[in-house]
Amino acid sequence: MAVPTDQDFHWMAQALRLAAQGLFTTSPNPRVGCVIVKDGRIIGSGAHLKAGEPHAEVYALRQAAVQAEGADVYVTLEPCSHHGRTPPCVEAVIGVKPRRVIIAMQDPNPLVAGRGVAALRALGIEVVVGVMENEARAMNPGFISRMTRGLPYVRSKVAASLDGRTALNNGKSQWITGEKARQDVQQWRAQSCAIITGIGTVLADNPSMTVRLEYAVRQPLRVVVDSRLQTPPNSKMLDPSILKDSPMLVVYAEDHPQRAGMLRQAGAELLQVADAANKVDLEALLRILAQRGINEALVEAGQGLNGALLDAGLIDEFIFYYAPKLMGDAAKAMFALPELTEMQQVTELQILDVRQIGRDIRVQAKPLKTLT
Repeated sequence: MAVPTDQDFHWMAQALRLAAQGLFTTSPNPRVGCVIVKDGRIIGSGAHLKAGEPHAEVYALRQAAVQAEGADVYVTLEPCSHHGRTPPCVEAVIGVKPRRVIIAMQDPNPLVAGRGVAALRALGIEVVVGVMENEARAMNPGFISRMTRGLPYVRSKVAASLDGRTALNNGKSQWITGEKARQDVQQWRAQSCAIITGIGTVLADNPSMTVRLEYAVRQPLRVVVDSRLQTPPNSKMLDPSILKDSPMLVVYAEDHPQRAGMLRQAGAELLQVADAANKVDLEALLRILAQRGINEALVEAGQGLNGALLDAGLIDEFIFYYAPKLMGDAAKAMFALPELTEMQQVTELQILDVRQIGRDIRVQAKPLKTLT
């Protein structure tokens, strides 16, 4: 088995930095970077930036041109071996007769899944797999989740006081956190394919749920979980100037033809997904979103929807913003959950990152049961 060198890690880090250029734009495709190295220098580099456009390997090979023969090709994801919107990248790589191909991770897509590696090795090309694999997986959690579980990668963003409260008892919550924390949230929105909220948040805050960044080139799908179709047709989320760039999906359980007609007339797409209790079936909703190419979903909701998702085991990561404030036990909590009677029932978390954002503290964590 081929063993990676120290230089392999160095050049793969360069490819990963290129992959990050597609953080906000590649969905439903994965973020991929590629560098081609010969005689200790990069002769070609590229990143996949948008579905339907050339993949990272194609850009890098074009730049390297005839020099690519006998070079080392570093790519963050196994070159594709199937015909999609673009031809198979593995054929382009094989065509330049590289000396070695170094791959960070195997493609989780069943249409690829090792076939690209096999095609390269069948022709005698040395292939090294697994260089900086953890970093490569972290680049594409949503794509991996959609391909392996049929679900998007779900992050729940919660803004709370230090005593864990998200709104006053009367529903008022603007603003718990400061401006810098709210701006930080925009980055998470921008890299998400969908933003999911509940009807309680829509009625209490009347949000727009859009990305407000100068360089954002894509607005995510906005999804409202609204079992009884209570979304006001004149809500900000249905503003025509917003809808043209950011579609809105209202997911419901109970039939209310008149309300449905008004929402459709206002520009919303409606989807009925009911469970046995005549509430929105959340897992079924997420599977439908995955089928629509949603890799990453950001939940910005109140204790009801957050609690239901947590109770169903559908949250993959939490992003907590804690403000230096105390709101008291009469204020609303983060998650509405059934009463727990034993400590073994609590949700245990692994802390991934803690940092200060303005005056607030951001904590990223994952439920231990979802760690991969």
